[in-house]
Parts: sequence; structure tokens; C-alpha cells
Amino acid sequence: DNIMADQRLKDLGLHLPPPPEPKGVYVPSVTMSELGLLIVSGHGPLAKDTKTGKYEYIVGKVGVEMSKEEGREAAKATALAMLSTLISTLGSLSRIKRMVKSLCMVNSTTNFTEHIFVANGFADTMEAVLGSAIGIGSRSAVGVGSLPMNIPFEVEAMFHIEATPVLDVCAYVRIFLLFKMDTRNRNRVCYLH
Repeated sequence: DNIMADQRLKDLGLHLPPPPEPKGVYVPSVTMSELGLLIVSGHGPLAKDTKTGKYEYIVGKVGVEMSKEEGREAAKATALAMLSTLISTLGSLSRIKRMVKSLCMVNSTTNFTEHIFVANGFADTMEAVLGSAIGIGSRSAVGVGSLPMNIPFEVEAMFHIEATPVLDVCAYVRIFLLFKMDTRNRNRVCYLH
């Protein structure tokens, strides 16, 4: 049970950016409530611009334009962006039962080998907010030659969420049989027996 995640987010003093707007033809997340599955599209790191007050993407290639520590901080910022989308989509983090899988991509030079260190910035933040039993899932961390807008880190993830009850076929048949056509006035009447 994850009823404490929203409170942990507040207790940690983490400030979430607004949910990122798609930069292409896709949706931020796809919910398959009947299966208890939420798939979140790739997210990147956002930081508040001190001059404009707007959130902008952090940019730079790890290993040449930024250090591995800066890459790790970008991964933490990416976790905050994803948490913002999760709250926007689900209404509350308490609906998350488990982070199932994440794919972490580090925009890095070909000789950079600290992808796990950078990706742990994302993983540590998710664990801190969601808790160990829910916030740690399976993961891949890979280096890539480039990422959109030259962001240093991108992650996509899959979550197990509370399923929305779905009526089975028998339930539909029972409902159909409860509704009978009144032949005199041709109105549907529900007979509750």
C-alpha cells in the first residue's frame, strides 16, 4: 500500500515542475486501468529558470558538457517531472502499487561508462518518494549518442496501478436481463428483483 507517498513527497520538500507537455506526436502516458497498468512516455529533466520563472529543459552531454554528478542531478530532476505526470494522470501517488520497469538513457560520450551512477539519481528519488517496496523496479541504464534537445537524461517507465473494476460478460448479461421493454409505453423499465 502506498498511501504515504504523497506525504513523503511533501516531507522531502521536493517541488514538482508542471507536467511536461509533449514535444512530438504522443501522449505523456497511457493508462490501461482494467489491467492495472500505466505506461509513461519518455521524460527529461526540467529546472526552473531563475530569470523567467518558467521551467526549461536542462541540456548537455554527460562526459563533455557536464560531469557525472551533474548528470545524476539531471536524472533526479527527471524523476520529479515524471512524478508530476503521475500525479496529473492518477490524481494521487497512492494509486501506484509498483514501479515495474524503467529504461534510463544517458546522453553521453562513447567513452563514458558511469550510466548506472547517473541513472541512480532517478532511482533514488523514486525510492525516496514511493518507498523501497514500490519505488524500486527492474531497470536498464544505457548510454546513447544523443537525446532530443540535447537533454542529458531521459527515462520511460511502466507502473502497476490500482485496477479499475470491469464488469465481466456475465455481469453484462445480468444487467441486460434486468432491463425489459415495457410493450405498452415502449420505455425501458428496470425491474429490480
